[in-house]
Amino acid sequence: MFDTATAALSRAILDEICESVSGHETGAKAHVASAILEAAAKGATSPDSLKSIGRRVLSETPSMWR
Repeated sequence: MFDTATAALSRAILDEICESVSGHETGAKAHVASAILEAAAKGATSPDSLKSIGRRVLSETPSMWR
């Protein structure tokens, strides 16, 4: 699906975006991860665009997931 570099970039961005999210809040992390992977699959592979998408999605994540 993704090459090694894109997968590593996506993981690094997810970790950065969710660094303040508790490890118990898997719903929020999964939601952000899904959005980052979906964007990467559609061709958005620049770090800045993936970070922007991740931050936006995290800010819109329902509070029950955080």
